[in-house]
Order: sequence, then structure tokens, then C-alpha cells
Amino acid sequence: MYGLTPFERKSFDLFNAFHDFENDFFGGMAPAAFKTDIKDEGDKYLMEAELPGFEKSDIKLDISGNTLTLSAEHSDSSEKKDGDNYVCRERSYGSYQRSFDISGIDADKIDAEYKNGILYMTMPKKQKAQPEVKRLEVR
Repeated sequence: MYGLTPFERKSFDLFNAFHDFENDFFGGMAPAAFKTDIKDEGDKYLMEAELPGFEKSDIKLDISGNTLTLSAEHSDSSEKKDGDNYVCRERSYGSYQRSFDISGIDADKIDAEYKNGILYMTMPKKQKAQPEVKRLEVR
């Protein structure tokens, strides 16, 4: 889901000013969806997904029917100690998930590699079936 930027207001409204403050303050707490680039190479698609800070074991690729679901999960495995007095903690922990329609993709030939925080996927397109040629016998 993409965030929407509201139009600038012409008059000051105390309720909306507080609402904007609340959204700005708490809005940064929720993890955003990861970003992807998908390039059409003619016979295949190349997808790059930004997943910085993840281990390869944190990333899951699931295919169900014509849907590819890419998910990754960060977890805060450190225990809280009395000396952990954060002044600011911006790194988020949580799960990320996006689904893609792969109806035109040969799902058995998808290849994925994770390197330096980027997931690289090669997704070959399905080959169009060549029409079967039949010769009919004339009687």
C-alpha cells in the first residue's frame, strides 16, 4: 500500500493539526513495504527487491496457483535489560509481505539469489505453445 499526501489546507484547524501530529509521530513506527524493481527482458522478467538487514533464512518465497508471495520477517530477539535506555529507536521489527501475479511465468524455472540486501529473481516467461500441425488424408 502506498501512502497518500493530503492537499495543503488553506485554514488552520486544531483537530486536523493534532491529527497530523499524531500521524507524523506514530506513522514512522509501522514497517513499510519493501521496494521492488521489475524489468522485462523479452523472454524473462528480472526482479530486484530491497530487503536490507535480513538474513537469507528470514526470506520466504511461496507459490500458490498463479501467485508468488515474497515475505520476510525481522525479529527483536534481544532481551530487555535494565541498562537498555534508548533515546531513539528507529529500526523496525516485524514482517513484510508482497504478492505478485505470475500467471505468465514458468514457475518451475524461477531462480532467486540474495546478495548484499537485495533479492534478485529471474522469472522466465511461459513459452507460447506451438500449434500442432496435422495433415489430413483426403479420401
